[in-house]
Amino acid sequence: MPPAPDSPRSSQSPPPGVHGDLELELLGLANALYNLGTTVINDLTKEREKLPNGKQVGVRVNEVISHLTAIEDMSHHVSTMVPMQVLADVDNSRNPMMLTKDRLERAATENQFMNGKICAVDSYRQHLIEALSQHFPELQEPLQTEAWNHTAAPNGSSNSSISPQNVEDNR
Repeated sequence: MPPAPDSPRSSQSPPPGVHGDLELELLGLANALYNLGTTVINDLTKEREKLPNGKQVGVRVNEVISHLTAIEDMSHHVSTMVPMQVLADVDNSRNPMMLTKDRLERAATENQFMNGKICAVDSYRQHLIEALSQHFPELQEPLQTEAWNHTAAPNGSSNSSISPQNVEDNR
């Protein structure tokens, strides 16, 4: 059976091992909680007289407690950590995948902002080199070498060849 299109996991469901057992136990807990809720609602309505053995709430509560106990026992064998933000999102009925989407969008926005800053600094450097070359012709060759070294560096770092000593040597 193929995974759901929005599933982050491409493997079989549930996975083998402790994680699969835990997933099944969590599904059982969800089912037991649902059954408890429907039993409480039925118990509060007129249908309680129709039940042959009276109140079933205690039985449903015991089922929930047994699932919680099993999950607590399994937790000692699982080393996977879940971020608190994911748990808070689940508690607030939000999809945890939205947290990932929000973080990716934030990183992309910050990346674009930084790229804009880098482009602004490069543009300023180019204008400064042009102005310095125009007003100080004796610096034109070292400045052009600096501009070429800066654009030719593969990692974006400058291979500066301008130093006070180089400027003195060119005079």
